[in-house]
Amino acid sequence: MKLSASLAAAALALLSGCASIYGTPPTAVHQPMSARPEMYARNVPATGSIYQNAQVRPLFEDRRARNIGDTITINLVERTTAQKSANATAGRSSGLSGGITATSRLPLGGLNGLSAEAGVESDFSGSGAAAANNAFNGTITVTVIDVYPNGNMLVSGEKQIAINQGNEFIRFSGVINPNAVTAANTVQSTQVADARIEYKGSGFIDEHNTMGWLHRFFVAILPF
Repeated sequence: MKLSASLAAAALALLSGCASIYGTPPTAVHQPMSARPEMYARNVPATGSIYQNAQVRPLFEDRRARNIGDTITINLVERTTAQKSANATAGRSSGLSGGITATSRLPLGGLNGLSAEAGVESDFSGSGAAAANNAFNGTITVTVIDVYPNGNMLVSGEKQIAINQGNEFIRFSGVINPNAVTAANTVQSTQVADARIEYKGSGFIDEHNTMGWLHRFFVAILPF
């Protein structure tokens, strides 16, 4: 009975793993990735007017995002460049020499011309270099999911694109200072604090570009 239950659990885990191969990839952006606007007129008494001030924005107010549920466009202009190089050199040497002369006067004369020499030398040199250059350009519209007491806005959003038999996911989240928002309701990604940007895919093409779980297991435990 226990063996059957174990086999059933293993089969269920295997099926769930197979089902998640082409599912939505995991994310590290702030959650949720969307929010509904708050009901501003929930506790506002009715005045008999057709238009309530708590329900609509003033006619001449700009349309920049400032409330939960508002949308804002992020211009992705990310570019990172890094270089690193290192060199090391070490050397060490030591020597020892000794000798005995005039040994012919010793009894038996067996140590005539005795001498000893020793020496140690050690050298080490090493060098390393690394370089990275990444660029991410595009646009994505996100939703304000929270407004902090100082007015800063926490935004999050996702753009999903289906191409043939695969899906591409572009995700973004971060904290925006309302003073950085332009009149066109846009902001540069370089002006977003705690920015989290993801570009991931799902499908058989992406799966074939990923190392298998058994291979990852052996890579993790093998010491060589």
